[in-house]
Amino acid sequence: MKALFFTREFPPYVYGGAGVHVEYLAEELAKLINIDVRCFGDQNDNSKNLNVKGFPYENPVFDNADDKLKAVFKTLSTGLHMNAAPIDADVVHCHTWYAHFAGIVAKLCYGIPLVITTHSLEPLRPWKREQLGRGYDASSWVEKTAIEMADALIAVSEETKEDVLKHFNVDENKVKVIYNGINLQQYVTTSETSTLDSYGIDKNKPYVLFVGRITRQKGIIHLVNAIKYIDSDTQIVLCAGAPDTKEIGVEMENAVNEVKKTRENVIWIDKMVTKEEIIQLYSHADVFCCPSIYEPFGIINIEAMACNTAVVASAVGGIKEVVVNGETGILVPVEQQDSAPFEPVNPDKFAKDLANGVNKLINNKELRESMATKGRQRVEEYFDWVSIAKQVEELYKSLKK
Repeated sequence: MKALFFTREFPPYVYGGAGVHVEYLAEELAKLINIDVRCFGDQNDNSKNLNVKGFPYENPVFDNADDKLKAVFKTLSTGLHMNAAPIDADVVHCHTWYAHFAGIVAKLCYGIPLVITTHSLEPLRPWKREQLGRGYDASSWVEKTAIEMADALIAVSEETKEDVLKHFNVDENKVKVIYNGINLQQYVTTSETSTLDSYGIDKNKPYVLFVGRITRQKGIIHLVNAIKYIDSDTQIVLCAGAPDTKEIGVEMENAVNEVKKTRENVIWIDKMVTKEEIIQLYSHADVFCCPSIYEPFGIINIEAMACNTAVVASAVGGIKEVVVNGETGILVPVEQQDSAPFEPVNPDKFAKDLANGVNKLINNKELRESMATKGRQRVEEYFDWVSIAKQVEELYKSLKK
């Protein structure tokens, strides 16, 4: 059997959880079947069972297009190029709306069964209009079309499955919940501290860690607003880059600069760091904080848990299926506005609640260490890529004609 992945992200160009998912799933599936990956970029890597080919995303044809529409036009163009080379796979598997148009074309033109993994859903990300303008209507149409014509859908959590059935015309029998996973041999606690030294993190003081893109979805601004309520001796390490828009990047910069006027121990690493660096940061953090306001799964939480770090996270989406409240971490409720979905009714209360969770763990070593141990155990039991890859393979087999 051969499966073809269509994806925007693939190493070395990975900036989000979907890219992490595709990287590790492809690697593990390649131990079971043949995998071709067609992605955005200049990759060209051929190994025994895993062949990777990048397709250019930048195209001078669109230089004069509206800035907010360029991303959509270039995405659709790349999707066509990804189909130009002959396809001989038994199934095509798409990840994120950026790749869905390529999947639509492949199913229609090559008659191949289409599988979609729903890493996130456009109807639940209204802030994307800030980034794409009217292009958000186009991305939503592409996603809806692909999901509703797919032969099988993978939801990364039970709540994501519910969201799919709520927002799209889909047969429930076509939707299977398969969690994200993690490489348990790679994500382990390390004693190495060179990354902490390079970024000026005091190894003798506790720190709370954030990892993620600068986007409304990840709730980073809410965590920055919570800093004033976090114990003054606790360092804040924000590993946050790749802003969705210039505007949110400026908003983030202004918020951090405002906090730094009265607090010196805020360290902002404004770039995407390497795996080795992030594993060090996870390993030595006293608490990992995930303040997302929308999160279908939240792969960063299992990365932290795998490195024996207790978690404070918002009680939204798939996070509630990953973090066990009171056992592997603390879940913080988010009362969200009806008029502005995914925005807290009381942002300051949400910020205080995040800070209270962080302070509770920082000040209770016994509880923190217990959660760290149980977090690692939970990851080992439920989120191993080996078993997840086998579930995906079985799904492929069920579609093979």
